[in-house]
Amino acid sequence: MNTTLTTGNLLLVDDDQYILEAMADFLRSFGHRVETCQTAREAISRGATYPFDVVLCDVNLQDDDGFHVLETIKAAAPETAVVLITGFGTIENAVEAIRLGAFDYLTKPLIDDDLSLCIQRALGQREIIAENRTLKRQLDQRFGLGNIIGHDYKMLKMFDLIESVADTRTTVLILGESGTGKTMTARSIHQLSSRRQKPFVEMACGSLPDSLLESELFGHVAGSFTGAVHDKIGKFLQADGGTIFLDEIATASPNLQVKLLRVLQDREFEPVGGNKTHKVDIRLILATNVDLEDAVAKGTFRQDLYYRINVIMLEQPALRERMGDIPLLLEHYLEEFRKQSNKTVHGFSEQAVQMLQRYNWPGNVRELVNIVERSVVLSKRPIIGVEDLPECVRRGTTPEAMQSRSLSGSLKAALANPEKTLILEALESNGWNRQETADLLGINRTTLYKKMKKYGISFERQLQS
Repeated sequence: MNTTLTTGNLLLVDDDQYILEAMADFLRSFGHRVETCQTAREAISRGATYPFDVVLCDVNLQDDDGFHVLETIKAAAPETAVVLITGFGTIENAVEAIRLGAFDYLTKPLIDDDLSLCIQRALGQREIIAENRTLKRQLDQRFGLGNIIGHDYKMLKMFDLIESVADTRTTVLILGESGTGKTMTARSIHQLSSRRQKPFVEMACGSLPDSLLESELFGHVAGSFTGAVHDKIGKFLQADGGTIFLDEIATASPNLQVKLLRVLQDREFEPVGGNKTHKVDIRLILATNVDLEDAVAKGTFRQDLYYRINVIMLEQPALRERMGDIPLLLEHYLEEFRKQSNKTVHGFSEQAVQMLQRYNWPGNVRELVNIVERSVVLSKRPIIGVEDLPECVRRGTTPEAMQSRSLSGSLKAALANPEKTLILEALESNGWNRQETADLLGINRTTLYKKMKKYGISFERQLQS
């Protein structure tokens, strides 16, 4: 049995000097740091300037009552536990004290064991609050917006939309290529919502055959099919009160699409082989790398389901569309893998970063993460150079490829295309760096500024569009 006592900073408030000194001596014997005062005014003043862990205050003081001290200190320092003490305890007063935020309500004469136990409980609660705050901060770092790296205006627009829709029940459809981070975005939406304490359940619809997928999502009853020995709770029931994320939604069969439409409309379903209807309170987030409008036109995706899920559409940009974020992403994941490998790697050389910014990134952020991990593991020097990058990256940035890329981006070679569109695409691919954009387009920076002004192009305007 663990008998270790938690010590804390205590403030004792009582107008009886004898009781005050006796309590202080008793509590100091347990290692607590104890301050004392005899008036409500002084207690309020000290409580506002010093973060006490626990305040023990007599209800009846000469200049005011303990209830006023309680309300004032809790308003100034909500995490401070306030314990009220009285010689005339009533149930009504105890209820009122708890309603106003008191941790406990003790009556005189105080019993030493009761007082010590009360203090330990109060300090224990404070530790739990601190641990919860730490865990929440870790969750926010791991799953919140802080873990989605990007300063590109497309990413900033996405962040703004995430924050707008997160704390609602509205269905969100995330569109984006494979590897762009759609699951991370879905987790961030959940983490920013009031459902964050409830489950986040994810399922890739393309990972299982249709018969098994239906059982995974809706559950089944024993005997409903060969191998169904026991009743099974499905993902929708597991997510009750929280969020369910369905990736690769375009792969859902027509039969499954009908069931999903019903869940979206009525928030109810039956398990496979069962007739009991389950009602659930869930927030649905879906994702796909397929053009659903095209799938509707081809008849492979139900039009009514498409309209039902396309309430809020969130586009996850491909990595090649936000090349300006490459250095940020490299730094972020380099720090992560440096800690894991315990290797002394300070960063990427300027030539390596430029080469990575010219790569096409078919695998998006997922590919970048793999390349960073590989580079950290294999590098024998503190700076990762071009020679440490995979062959596919080096092959994608040969002089011939660079010449082709330069020609395709020049204004003179693209007179048939609208200048505004070309300039916008170049700005986006260079993270809105004007000098690099001008170099890519083969014009000087002054000319670029004039053309941006001519077409009304600005970072802020694009962010709002």
